[in-house]
Amino acid sequence: MTNKRIIHQPIQPEIQELAAEYGNDSESILSILTRLQELHGSLSPEIITDAARALSVPAHQAYGMATFYSMLFLEPRKQIVHVCDGPVCWTKNAAATHKAIEAIANDDWTVERASCLGLCDSAPAVLVNNEQAGPVLPEDAAKLLEGWRGTPNGYTTPRKGEVRAMMANAGKVDPKSIDSALEHGAYDGLKKALGMTPEAVVAVVDASGLQGRGGAGFPVGRKWKFVAQARNTPKYVICNADESEPLIFKDRVLIETNPHQILAGMAIAGYACGASEAFIYIRGEYAAQARLLEGAIEQAEEKGWLGDNIQGSGFSFHVHVHRGAGAYICGEETALIESLEGKRGEPRLRPPYPPTAGYRGLPTLVNNVESFAAAANIVRNGADWWRSLSDYETPGTKLYILLGPVENPGLFEAPFGLTLRQIIDEFGGGMLPGSEFRCALTGGAAGTIVDETLLDVPIDYASGSRYGISLGAGAFMVCDQTTSPVALLQVLLHFFAAESCGKCTPCRVGTWRSKEILTRMVNGQGQPGDVEELKALADHMQSASFCGLGQSAGVPMNSAIQHFAQAFEKAANG
Repeated sequence: MTNKRIIHQPIQPEIQELAAEYGNDSESILSILTRLQELHGSLSPEIITDAARALSVPAHQAYGMATFYSMLFLEPRKQIVHVCDGPVCWTKNAAATHKAIEAIANDDWTVERASCLGLCDSAPAVLVNNEQAGPVLPEDAAKLLEGWRGTPNGYTTPRKGEVRAMMANAGKVDPKSIDSALEHGAYDGLKKALGMTPEAVVAVVDASGLQGRGGAGFPVGRKWKFVAQARNTPKYVICNADESEPLIFKDRVLIETNPHQILAGMAIAGYACGASEAFIYIRGEYAAQARLLEGAIEQAEEKGWLGDNIQGSGFSFHVHVHRGAGAYICGEETALIESLEGKRGEPRLRPPYPPTAGYRGLPTLVNNVESFAAAANIVRNGADWWRSLSDYETPGTKLYILLGPVENPGLFEAPFGLTLRQIIDEFGGGMLPGSEFRCALTGGAAGTIVDETLLDVPIDYASGSRYGISLGAGAFMVCDQTTSPVALLQVLLHFFAAESCGKCTPCRVGTWRSKEILTRMVNGQGQPGDVEELKALADHMQSASFCGLGQSAGVPMNSAIQHFAQAFEKAANG
């Protein structure tokens, strides 16, 4: 046997320095890989291996991270344009925009597809070197590459019929100024909470009837109570700002208009639950919004509303912004926690649940951006005030999103119990001239595809199981006679297949197989038995998938086939 010398190569100095900047913390590996990619244009095997060595993690774990997140890549690239192909951008002919950009881009540019960018109100949406742009029409391709980024939407003027609580100060508060936020009472709720016992704060939120705004509608006060009563310490608060589901951009708007009310809500939750450290996990595509939050945190610490000994109360609360790198699955709370711990964003088996065993195996409160914004206002104004905002059985207000061929698409705030017809006619101004309602995707990509028979059903968190029309995160995409429900479902399954983490077979195989069948059907190559197989796949994914991604992928499938059986049968028969 021939002896071979193993030559030990020292870790690259810049990687050692970068790791030291993050305290050589293995949980920082995603941030470090992102920084290294920015410096070198890609992640070579040598860079990945040295990053792993610097953080004392296995090289395969670092490589797994680099290949899991869509915003990380191994091949050198100079400048990148990501063109969204989500359902809203699809209806706006984003494919033509993609082709137009490719046609004029030189070798310095890489043009790729992307799953939903959270810019559905600016469709067709594009990300240029992490800068958000839209709407980008085919004729805008040249100026896009020259620096033009489109026209952002504003939601400062309420629509007729709106009831604003979380959006009450949109346009009044300068989101970059804590002095402006303080003038409008952004931290009044926190000040009030610090004069109460933690138990009393939890009681106020519980009495308000606030339900989680991430889509499931779990009672927020109950979740806070679980974390507060957990025995292990330390405890953590996580704000889920990984808003990656198609149709949904409400959290982005809340961050852009009044970031301090979100920070106040988090601090109130920390005080109530006994946590002194928190993270905002924000999707990587929201770089501008992440910078806004980082600036707000810095200002709040300078003014004594975050950090050590807040306003002399003895309560300390530190908030950190953690950027993702492109993974829809990280919106699932346990996958988010895995990612925060420096791992691939794959969901955990539950139980145990995060309130008892979350981040680092310790009690963790995970709430959505909108939930924290609502909580800040509830503690400030009281549970009775929140309940007074609505005559419907579900108290308070909700942020709604309306998209599609309507006169006035966008975002608005209103009480629960609205019907789809009210959303379209009263808040959206009705369908555009020449457009007739055919179907709507309700709740988000994981919601229901419904027909006109459900236009007059009051919508809340129970309407999905009760009537078959989902509220979800509050997003509604209306489609007219030009949209095929079969084609719409194909676009959704394309998204789910691309974003499946691959951990479990029902989702990994089921989403891709469903996409294959639907693609054939859309292209006029359907086969007898296709509809039956789609039904079987949907049922199998709903019953056997490991987490909510695969389980919810079956929801639009079953609802679309139910309401548009004739269209699916026709597509299956060529």
